[in-house]
Amino acid sequence: MIKQISCQGTPYEIGFKHGTEAATEIHRSITFYTSMFLIRSKKSWPEVLDVAKVFEKEISSKWPRYHEEMRGIAEGSKRSVEDIVAINCRTEIAFGLFSDGCTSLFWETEGACLLGQNWDWNPVQKPNLIALTITQATLPTIKIITEAGLIGKIGLNSSGVGVCFNAIRAPGLNYNHMPAHLGLRTVLECTSAKEAVETLEKEGMASSAHMLIADGKGEAVGLEFTKDTFARIMKDSRGRVVHSNHLLKEHKGFEAPQWMEDSPQRVERMSALTEKFAEEPSWDEFSDLFKDEDGLPGAICRKAEGYSDAATLFNIVMDLRVPRAVVKMGRPNEDGEVIELGF
Repeated sequence: MIKQISCQGTPYEIGFKHGTEAATEIHRSITFYTSMFLIRSKKSWPEVLDVAKVFEKEISSKWPRYHEEMRGIAEGSKRSVEDIVAINCRTEIAFGLFSDGCTSLFWETEGACLLGQNWDWNPVQKPNLIALTITQATLPTIKIITEAGLIGKIGLNSSGVGVCFNAIRAPGLNYNHMPAHLGLRTVLECTSAKEAVETLEKEGMASSAHMLIADGKGEAVGLEFTKDTFARIMKDSRGRVVHSNHLLKEHKGFEAPQWMEDSPQRVERMSALTEKFAEEPSWDEFSDLFKDEDGLPGAICRKAEGYSDAATLFNIVMDLRVPRAVVKMGRPNEDGEVIELGF
């Protein structure tokens, strides 16, 4: 069963409880990424930590609350601060060489604001996922599914803001900008999608990725970014935004390599599936979209076989008007643990 941890208090106290209760998962996660960095980007863990030290200096200066929380995680889990910074900046340190393959969808209907995604990654990392609740005195309460030790990931907050994440493999890094997983945390400290998007655009992002940011009032933006650019994908005429793992918008002076051949296919497939609805989908119908296996192994519901070393490790579906979320661990078309996130 996924470990559920509730944290509150000062940034350090939040981090310390996270680190203490998820120490085993954090140690395993660092072991996993030690191997992944060596295989994918030819960096030993000491070399990874050298890069993490550069990020730590920027984070402590520009986002001291996040640095304090990571310091708490480090002390609670008996790891170094650099270890925790390294896994929080894994997207940046790997220069986009980690191939998280994910498919996300927002759909505003008459009665709901539905946001969901499958998160695809190496099955070895599944036992290191945790359900994290963060309560801060002057900010919305946050509920996320995250890799142990990471302060931001996929989920929603008590103000009805939700966020999904799609990795995009692309070169380029800006140490002066915000790492992606800190950006995910920043989104969930906002009270509207508009505030979240504007905040990230003001900060600038350190590497390339996509966040699908939405709220319970129906505002939704697919925010693509590189180290130098942003592009917004707005809802279509039926209130939908679909994304996977490649850039859909033009980014001036920037070309991302086509690194997952199935990424365009997943966008096309999800778009085609949603077009089959004459009426707006129910909660169950929306959830079932993520069970689709067309194009295996690189389907919306991904499987680790053949050319794919990743599988869907969890599915999350949110109604941001409530707000609530249902998380299915593992591939959503198979039996697995189901947990609900609510306020």
